[in-house]
Amino acid sequence: MKPEQSVCGLKEPFIFWLWSSMAGSPNADRLTGLRNVEDISFETKDNRILRGYKLKATGREGQVSSPKGYLLVMQGNAILADQIIGEFSHFSSAGFDVYVYDFRGYGRSDGKRRLKAMISDYVEILAALNASGYEQKFVYAMSFGGIAFLDGFESHGRLDRVIIDSVPSRLSDYGCPSEYDPVNHLPEDCSHFLFIAGQNDRVVPPSMSQELVEAAQQRSAVILRDETFGHPFMDSDRSVHRRRMQEIENYLLEKTGVGAHLSLI
Repeated sequence: MKPEQSVCGLKEPFIFWLWSSMAGSPNADRLTGLRNVEDISFETKDNRILRGYKLKATGREGQVSSPKGYLLVMQGNAILADQIIGEFSHFSSAGFDVYVYDFRGYGRSDGKRRLKAMISDYVEILAALNASGYEQKFVYAMSFGGIAFLDGFESHGRLDRVIIDSVPSRLSDYGCPSEYDPVNHLPEDCSHFLFIAGQNDRVVPPSMSQELVEAAQQRSAVILRDETFGHPFMDSDRSVHRRRMQEIENYLLEKTGVGAHLSLI
């Protein structure tokens, strides 16, 4: 099957069109003030060009430096790279290159918006990053980005730390083959994973993510359930969003106290 063929029935193209419309149009003005940002592109094996941004590692001095590792951010369906790249400046300051791409067919990226193709895109992107000599390898995958990440997990190679935030357990409930259910792709060892489930999430409510989260917990994942968290980048106010981002930073950067308190929530 070609990558850009639908696997979830006739409604798949319409649903992705709807989501991409909600994401809006790219706007480079959102990058104002990011001095270490680089416009990047990636060519897929089916000759589509994916475009995005890279925050180059700077360290605390603010000068571009040799990176300690990378962070790949895989966003939700209604988000473009330029809308969120600035939220991860703490990681570039901590010495990490940060990558965010627009999904295939979204924003500035070429191609048709199809589930199978998007999964393949991130298998390729992660393979390229892992072959680039980075010592530490981090992924933060939220909502649809978490679906794409988990569905391709068997091909991703070893990653050091992964966060899965607000991801549904199954797509088969919505007409997709069960082989695309994220819960079917969990690794046996999830000890390097943090799963976040916002108890105030109206997009992926706890009932939709519960099976996945519980299965991950049984495989030694760290679990964060928070009563105030909504959907990523849709939290009720800026303070809640900032606290969510702080937990992400704590886990990936191994700040003092992380893990011990999260695993008990």
